Amino acid sequence: MRAAEPFGGRAVRAAVHTTGGGVVSTSPILFRNASIVDGTRPERREGWSVLVEGAVIREVSDRPIAAASATVFDLRGKTLMPGLIDCHAHVTASQVNLGALVPDELVILRSLPIMRAMLERGFTTVRDAGGADYGLALAVEQGAAVGPRLFVSGKALSQTGGHGDFRGRFDNTVPPARPAARAVARIADGVDAVRAAVRDELRLGASQVKVLASGGVASPTDPIANTQYSREELTAMVEEAEAAQTYVMAHAYTAKAMRRCVECGIRTVEHGNLVDAETAALMARAGAYAVPTLVTYEALADEGASLGLPAESVAKIEDVRTAGLRSLEIFQRAGVKMAYGTDLLGEMQRHQSSEFVIRSRVLPAFEVIRSATTVAAEVLRMDGRLGVVAAGAIADLLVVDGDPLADLHVLVDQGAHLAAIMKAGTFHKNQIAS
Repeated sequence: MRAAEPFGGRAVRAAVHTTGGGVVSTSPILFRNASIVDGTRPERREGWSVLVEGAVIREVSDRPIAAASATVFDLRGKTLMPGLIDCHAHVTASQVNLGALVPDELVILRSLPIMRAMLERGFTTVRDAGGADYGLALAVEQGAAVGPRLFVSGKALSQTGGHGDFRGRFDNTVPPARPAARAVARIADGVDAVRAAVRDELRLGASQVKVLASGGVASPTDPIANTQYSREELTAMVEEAEAAQTYVMAHAYTAKAMRRCVECGIRTVEHGNLVDAETAALMARAGAYAVPTLVTYEALADEGASLGLPAESVAKIEDVRTAGLRSLEIFQRAGVKMAYGTDLLGEMQRHQSSEFVIRSRVLPAFEVIRSATTVAAEVLRMDGRLGVVAAGAIADLLVVDGDPLADLHVLVDQGAHLAAIMKAGTFHKNQIAS
């Protein structure tokens, strides 16, 4: 086996190719007659060859590649594209009511089929937006769990009474110093406390820091229009993250909350449904990214109540749902880069790929594909290594029956149109004849 290769603070150790059931080959893999679609060009590139060695794409050429020892796959009539990236997911959120009590062991066990299903939909990388920890990321890396590689945030930071505080009006219990596995957030108030909390999450292996900077749908006592945390607290979080060579991502719905975040140096704004043109222009000037998550509001409106979402949360959905598509138009006009996100909970996780179709109501297919490939890789600071079909990139590849530029529906249906799914040079699924 090849020596471990550094990757995002962890390591890639995949050099053996499998179909999910057993070892197939340790030889290089050569894809011929591939039609390539990624986020680098708005057209489908026909007749290309791609050579994979170990975990890496070794060569990409519009001419035949000579590789005598390679296992060859002819992709004539199919599309080759990078593995998809979801920049806002919660792999440990196995139920819609985030405040419900669940044993820690059950939280982890329930996360396993959630992660496997994500990989089967073609998502080879996920940025977890609160809940998953370094241990779960390590389990995937070492093969103890099957799923996308994880860029984890640990526990998001919430102020008392904020979006991560799930105590009701009559609950006076004191939040634990260390949240349970089921928790997506931890409570910290004051500049010193948030500095300590950021340092602690980074110590525990967080890839980036998550802050809850406005009200939200799932929490019981904070209206969506609320701003949360002072500017001093937000700035302290950014300072600590930057000192550790990473960044802060912020849950924020309203233009006011988003402006405060960007002015304090926060790099990615999650959701952003109620953005206005002025705030979008500020984000563009600052180089901040937006991570819309429109599918979750559709799913919550249709299924949330039946799956246990509390009534006070159900009542908040329409405040942000109807503004979602308009936010895409505002971000696009301002030149804000948008990454792909979903934010789904519980049984609604199955709708993860529907975000492609929802965004296509406003955006061209190429822009939607960019959001889940090249732009998402930039968010992760993995541009050139993820989200592209290019020499030197990690070999995360999908073979698609159809052309996603012509019809994004080929990326839905739980991966039914994916003839092959490769993550770091290893086939998770392979239905192509060699």
